[in-house]
Amino acid sequence: MKYLDQFRNPDIIKKFLEIISYELKTYNKKIKLMEVCGTHTMAIGKAGLRKILPQNIFLISGPGCPVCVSPNEYIDKAIEYSKMKNTIISTFGDMMKVPGSYSSLEKEKGNGADIRVVYSPMDALKIAEENKRKNVIFLGIGFETTAPTVALTIKTSFEKNIKNFFVYSGHKLIPPAMEVLVQDKKIEIDGFICPGHVSTIIGGMPYKFIPQKYGISCVITGFEPVDILQAIYTLVKKITKKQKPSVEIQYKRSVKKQGNEKAKQIIEDVFEITDSKWRGLGNIKKSGLKIKDKYKEIDAEENFEVKVKEVKENPNCICGDILKGVKNPKQCPLFLKKCNPENPVGPCMVSSEGTCASYFKYEI
Repeated sequence: MKYLDQFRNPDIIKKFLEIISYELKTYNKKIKLMEVCGTHTMAIGKAGLRKILPQNIFLISGPGCPVCVSPNEYIDKAIEYSKMKNTIISTFGDMMKVPGSYSSLEKEKGNGADIRVVYSPMDALKIAEENKRKNVIFLGIGFETTAPTVALTIKTSFEKNIKNFFVYSGHKLIPPAMEVLVQDKKIEIDGFICPGHVSTIIGGMPYKFIPQKYGISCVITGFEPVDILQAIYTLVKKITKKQKPSVEIQYKRSVKKQGNEKAKQIIEDVFEITDSKWRGLGNIKKSGLKIKDKYKEIDAEENFEVKVKEVKENPNCICGDILKGVKNPKQCPLFLKKCNPENPVGPCMVSSEGTCASYFKYEI
């Protein structure tokens, strides 16, 4: 298909639904497919795919939202940084309303903290250049997709010898989290719809351990209804026909098998892999990115020490279980009652990529 409209063509969508239903004609078992990308979660909700697919296909939303998986420890520390004198916090907009243990960046801004929303880390670097008497801390949140731009910004700051720019790294890596998910017997994943944006950076190779070690197929797909349905059809066929598990790339117009070598190289130049805590999933080995010692003068954690109170979680918020895929937003006692986009109780409702936000917008 040549044009984007073709990936939204009702006739092609209908055809895929027909062939998926045909594949399931004599297959009555449940098929649980998990997407681990917030953009996929939104696309699935917007297209109403859960409502039109055969009843034995269950689309489960996993930890595909970087803001959502950032634990309270990270948010609490960012809030403490915002209280320091002569400090500007720069962040992506989704982070502003995320509740920490006791406050949020939005509340601290209302209390007088200098917190600015930026659209790229380079915008944050520019703020540092324009405010040389203040320390500017950029909140580095994201998966492999955003890590290259942050790494480039760190290198640029280092080369320009900008002394008042810092990054608080909270970057996370998707494949290690996927391994934790397949090991959880409560979820019972039959196939993965792999993230398109992340895969433009890392390619298909990092997912290979999933079919090889766990016998579960993966399909990297785009974000239009036809993209997602084609991925579902591929996974369904693998399962019903008992084909050899593999990693397939449906999103060939953007994803190469080896990924983006330049982007991967700059990540490797600036960051080192470390253990990282995820909301809902706990501490996952080798799932985070830490700034290398070469650039430690830019690492906020190496340069600023703040006291953080004991971490608290809202006992009624099930965002952690939603990120694991063991529950959906409609099972949360707060959903639509106390928790909504105007008054979010948990990060799954805050972020534009959050599962609760998607359900609120498209599936109530």
